[in-house]
Amino acid sequence: MPGDCDYIIVGAGSAGCVLAARLSADPRARVLLLEAGGPGTRREVRVPVAFPALFRTECDWNYETEPQRRLGGRRLYWPRGKMLGGSSSMNAMIYMRGNRHDYDGWRDRGNPGWGYDDVLPYFKRAENNERGADEFHGAGGPLHVADLRSPNPLSRAFVEAAAELGLPLNPDFNGAEQLGFGLHQVTQKHGKRMSAAAAYLAPAWSRRNLRVETLAPVTGVIVERGRAVGVKYVSGGDKSTREARAEREVVLCGGAINSPQLLMLSGIGPADHLRAHRIAVAADLPGVGRNLQDHPAADVQWSCRRPVSLATAETHWSFLQYALFRSGPLSSNVAEAGGFVGIRLTSRGPSFQLHFCPVLIRRHYQTRPERHGFSCCVTLLVTSSRGRVSLRSASPFDPPVINPRYLLDPGDWEVLRAGIRQMRELAATRPFAPFGIEEVTPGASARDAAALDDFLRARLETLYHPAGTCKMGCDPLAVVDAQLRVRGVEGLRVADASVMPVLVRGNTNAPVIMIAEKAADMIRRSGGS
Repeated sequence: MPGDCDYIIVGAGSAGCVLAARLSADPRARVLLLEAGGPGTRREVRVPVAFPALFRTECDWNYETEPQRRLGGRRLYWPRGKMLGGSSSMNAMIYMRGNRHDYDGWRDRGNPGWGYDDVLPYFKRAENNERGADEFHGAGGPLHVADLRSPNPLSRAFVEAAAELGLPLNPDFNGAEQLGFGLHQVTQKHGKRMSAAAAYLAPAWSRRNLRVETLAPVTGVIVERGRAVGVKYVSGGDKSTREARAEREVVLCGGAINSPQLLMLSGIGPADHLRAHRIAVAADLPGVGRNLQDHPAADVQWSCRRPVSLATAETHWSFLQYALFRSGPLSSNVAEAGGFVGIRLTSRGPSFQLHFCPVLIRRHYQTRPERHGFSCCVTLLVTSSRGRVSLRSASPFDPPVINPRYLLDPGDWEVLRAGIRQMRELAATRPFAPFGIEEVTPGASARDAAALDDFLRARLETLYHPAGTCKMGCDPLAVVDAQLRVRGVEGLRVADASVMPVLVRGNTNAPVIMIAEKAADMIRRSGGS
């Protein structure tokens, strides 16, 4: 039976948009892109500071973890984008690649071609950095990378505070060195969000060989005689179940939660777990859903007397400034500045990351701040804790079981405490003095390790970076090989954050785009296995 297309791409998030654009650039290749969510046309997608308004809406998968034993039994909310562009349409737009040693570590774990020198050309190919091209950056690529148009005075004070303490300043976290403090570059163009959908999919939209269907959740991969030949999905138009056949390959780009879930629903995963849900086993891959990693973070907060924070971003003047010049508070990505600090002598690269936000944050930005202030997300970058994604049932419409198993390593607590103390040192410097600041959380009285640990148990959250659940490698738990081909099933690849063997030290959107750029080359070279 002839295929409906050459390639089926499941998920129109960052990776799926890249692959759809790159593969459909060949007019002979027929490409079908299926997205469970909608087109993502809400205004909040385009206006940078408004992204928290997309949380817990139809644009969000609205996931929740299992109770976390080390966090007082709390369930943590995990927002994930459910629209064209995926999480790149609702993230904080920080352009960050991670540390060069992260990628060299991938290579050294049995993944040739994934060292830093191997992946740098793909980062550069994707990038259109407004600072221009150099040894580390590209110009002319689809993804526009910009400096913030209107950094908040509090964000500038954060960088000046680091300088006063003698800490290194870093104008480019993606250049020769990652350590240090500075303002972030963002995936924006002319003050508007530059999602993967805007960067890659929109320019390819009119190609006759590319078909995009939204509101079309995929319910299973069709495997016949050991080969993926298509998918089953629900049509967004009439809600009927359909099949689509692929002549060459099926590529999963659902991310670290949805990709392993779909593999398991399709009979590809740990055999015992599949049989427990009465799913026929097509390939026994015990690593599917294992190796879940994330960056946990805790918000350390100060109030300030001067009314300069983003608490009053939505004024008539701000709207006018944004409408006329695409600048001002509405162009903020919220997490405007940051720093990378290393404290573990055994680890090459930083141990924790600071995300500085010139606004008081509560409940994932869902509670409007009642006063002015700032938050700093103290983020753990390296952990030995590993979690798991597993099936809740055999229904594709039931959310999976997500258990990140946060902070199992006592060393994780040590690093987070060090990050809190570092931010307190920064807040005590002269650049913050004119703002009249006062510590809100953990609170000035929380000084010893026990008090800080109580704060972490009560307030630790995700920084939205799940990865690793379909890891590449050559060990018994590897799900894909270095070509991103699913082991034991022909014609099937995974290309998203789930293939990371170890989570990068930094934000994950740019690395996922790089993975997809590299995957597109692999698929083209193979001719579609």
